[in-house]
Amino acid sequence: MFEGLRSAFSNVAKSLGEKELAEKDIDDALGELEMSLLESDVAVEVIDAVKADLKARLVGATVGRKQVSEFVSASLSGLISSMFDEAGAVDLPGLIAAKRESGGGEPYVVVFVGINGTGKTTSLAKVAHMLQRAKFSVAVAAADTFRAGAIEQLREHTNRLNLKLVAQKYGADPAAVARDAVLYARSHGVDCVLVDTAGRMQTSRNLMEQIGKITSVVRPDLRIFVGDSLAGNDTVNQAREFYEHVKFNGSILTKSDADARGGAALSVVKVTSTPVMYLGVGQEYGDLAPFSKEDFLETVLGGGAEAGGEVAAKVSEVLAKAPEPEPAPEPEPAPEPEPAPEPEPEPAPEPAPEPEPAPAPAPEHGDPFRGVRTDDINRYADLYDVTLPESDEQARLMAAQIRTWVDRGRPDPGDTGTTVDVAPEPEPAPEPEPAPEPAPEPEPAPEPTEPEPDKQKTKKRSLFGRFRR
Repeated sequence: MFEGLRSAFSNVAKSLGEKELAEKDIDDALGELEMSLLESDVAVEVIDAVKADLKARLVGATVGRKQVSEFVSASLSGLISSMFDEAGAVDLPGLIAAKRESGGGEPYVVVFVGINGTGKTTSLAKVAHMLQRAKFSVAVAAADTFRAGAIEQLREHTNRLNLKLVAQKYGADPAAVARDAVLYARSHGVDCVLVDTAGRMQTSRNLMEQIGKITSVVRPDLRIFVGDSLAGNDTVNQAREFYEHVKFNGSILTKSDADARGGAALSVVKVTSTPVMYLGVGQEYGDLAPFSKEDFLETVLGGGAEAGGEVAAKVSEVLAKAPEPEPAPEPEPAPEPEPAPEPEPEPAPEPAPEPEPAPAPAPEHGDPFRGVRTDDINRYADLYDVTLPESDEQARLMAAQIRTWVDRGRPDPGDTGTTVDVAPEPEPAPEPEPAPEPAPEPEPAPEPTEPEPDKQKTKKRSLFGRFRR
């Protein structure tokens, strides 16, 4: 049995043994492993767990080319072994003996659950036969009051095995039948009570609630799920649903002698975290084999736990010989720079006082003809026929010409070398800085009286009279 599962694990070991342990090659080999496990009725969640764990073990491992196949086989062996170790084990005879020796007088109650047609009633008879051979007294409760012929089938088994059967009519309350069997065992000192229940589909809510009622009434010490190895992934779904409602403690996989794939055992253990207790391997009462992790590994991997341990030891030697990389020296921490002293703020220079603006020269408002006699002004105007000045600048220029004329002795225009040039009117220019006022000139001596000017000269004199202030 389990030839399919053995072939799947063997192929992945050989494929990796012919290549280096590169991640791409491992992914390709694990892809082939996934297809083989699916064909062997291994649950998808179990396949994902196997692939992830196996890849973590293989990627980056330093293994010689000749030891790759052995290393992969050892890794698979360790992975599957750890799954079974986490689920634990159930020693039914040991548990019954422990309760009997406790002296309480209570029987050890075991309830069998599962769907129709998985071999639940036959498995119960095989367990009863095994307990009889272990010198335990056994009573059987026919709590399957629904299926036609169920009571007669169970009576046939108890008659062959010479066991006490507690049964009622069809349609009776299954919980009441189980309760009667417990009371009988208690009063007669029976060591163990095996309760047979009606098969039910895991999708039937009412029947699943009914099995919950039975377990709440009799309070069994052990609940066993019976599944068909040939049902493949459906067995895994059944186990998941029953475990959710009943919380069974272990499993019996029937028809394992005809199972060439072997994925159900691995999947039930992984999904429910409960052990496989027994395997049905034939039709006789004695064809109930305790599940052995070592036998399972030997069947599917071609070497038991001892062989796997030897391979693991060899791989460990190979890994130990590989030089370990020297740890990189840790960089010394750089000294922290001392904080630079903060520069003291320099005092801001006081602003220089702004120079006071020089007083603008006051415009000259004096009389340009100061110190010039009126008679000289009138005479000069008559002699040289000058026009009325139109600005203060022209008035100052004319006053300067009159003073020059006076300094030269007041010559007439016809005198040789005594002409006075009359400057043209200058263009307006920026006013020059005021010159210091000339010292007052001494008044000239009185001149002889001039003849009375004519009418025209009188008019000009009146024009220049406005500059006298």
